[in-house]
Parts: sequence; C-alpha cells; structure tokens
Amino acid sequence: MLKSPAGELRGPVKEQTMNAIRRQPPKHTVLSTRQLRMRITCDDPIHRGKKRIKLSGKELSNLPPNLFNLTELEVLDLSPEREACLFYHLERIPVEISKLTNLTVLALDTNRLESLPDELCQLYSLERLALSNNQLTDLPASLPQMSSLRSLYCSNNKFQHLPGSVCQLKQLVFLDFSDNFLTSIPHEIGSMDSLESLVLSYNKIESLPDSICNLKTLQMLWLCGNCLSSLPKGLGKLINLDWSHMMLTSALDGNPLEYPPISVAKQGPEAIDKFLSLHQSNAVKPKPKNLRA
Repeated sequence: MLKSPAGELRGPVKEQTMNAIRRQPPKHTVLSTRQLRMRITCDDPIHRGKKRIKLSGKELSNLPPNLFNLTELEVLDLSPEREACLFYHLERIPVEISKLTNLTVLALDTNRLESLPDELCQLYSLERLALSNNQLTDLPASLPQMSSLRSLYCSNNKFQHLPGSVCQLKQLVFLDFSDNFLTSIPHEIGSMDSLESLVLSYNKIESLPDSICNLKTLQMLWLCGNCLSSLPKGLGKLINLDWSHMMLTSALDGNPLEYPPISVAKQGPEAIDKFLSLHQSNAVKPKPKNLRA
C-alpha cells in the first residue's frame, strides 16, 4: 500500500479506499421517543389539526424504532423528497407499524416496496393509503379489515391484476390503479357501492366487466391509454359520471374504441346508451362487401 511520508494514502490506493467508504451504509443515529415527539406538527395545510410527522432522507434507510411509540400520530409521511429519493428509500415496512392505531393517513409512495406486511391491515382507523411509485405486485389478503379506508393510491407499480381484496373495500371512495400492467378488471368490482372515482388509465385492459355498470355512485372513470375496443352495454346509464368534453377526452382517449366509436362516446351518456341499445353484439359487425356478378 502506497503511503506518503506522513503516512497518508495516495494515488489509486487512496481513490479505491475512498470509494469503499462511500459505499458503506449510512450510520444510523437512534432518535429517542422524546426527540421524535418534538417533531410532530399540527399545522400541515392539507391535514390541519392532525398530529403529523414526516421522515425523509437517511431516516428512511433505517426507520428509528421509537417511531412506533408515537401512538398519538394521525398522519405519517414516509415518502422521500424528490431530490433524495434515488438514494434513500424504504424497502420494507416493519410489522410494528400496527402499533400506530390512530393513523388516518399513511404515505408510502415513491419507495422500493415489493410487499406489505399483514400487520399494516391492523390500522383500522386509516382513511388514506398512498402506495404509488413502488414495486408492488399484490396487496395483503387482510386488506378488507381496514374498514375506514376511503382512498387508495396504487399507481405506477407492477400489478398485473387488480387484487380481489381491493374489491371488498365497500367503503372506498377513491381508487387509483393507473400506470400498471392490468389486462382485465374482476367482476367483483361491481360490489364497491361507495366508489366515486376510479382511475385505470395507462394499463393494458382489453375489456370491462358488465358489473362496472352497477357503480351508480361513480363520478369519475378514467380509462385512457388502454386496449378497449368496446364498452359495457350499461355504461351509458351511469349518469353521475362527469361527461363533459374535457373529462371524456381524458377518460377515453388512447383506446381503439369501435363499440361505440370514440366519436359517439364523446357525445355523452345518452348517445352511448342509444348506440349500445341498438347493437346487441359486443363488437361492431363488419359490413358485407358488395358481390359482383
């Protein structure tokens, strides 16, 4: 090993040593429960009056164990800051998360989560769960236990199917599964009686179940960027949907629609209902070619 007269490393050896130091995981400073409690705020403009704490940066590489002693927390934000998200992120959620029984909002988006512990579903007071921008392929089967959950954000993950447990969330109002790899939607989605917003944009969905027409409370349905060539016959009867021109463009563009054609769909529910009522097949029948004698 090359050293200077003063005993310091120099040349290529010094550079290799410095690179090895940079690759070492960051040292974790254990924060006491008191230190963490002093960081709780109640003046967040979005969740005003709720007890909130946000961890970011190096704290996400190794969550402080005492975090789970803060049982009074109502809002927990574990989403990395934009400038740091490439370096510090969560790869797992500790099972101790279940201790935070007063949580109503949990933000876990923009991490590297591949799965979630069943213990997460013991957060019975949780109303909003943000999981977008992760590596998730499924959700816990015990998800329906979260009986207070009203908003679920799962965009930009690796879902190839819509988990059946999601369809059992009868109280859910907002559901976002955009930017995934879904090819179909389960029939059970029709039982989500409280759903008002359903975002399924930019998947690979080829068809929609007829049961989606049972969602009478639905006000927003975004389907752009899929592979839909037809719409369910009863879709035009969902009169609570926002059928304004701008919303229709966002909702349906980027699909090879034939039944009804996109030009008909953009005219709104009456035009869709009339077109679908006049056609009993699930696809537009090709016109017969003129035969020459």
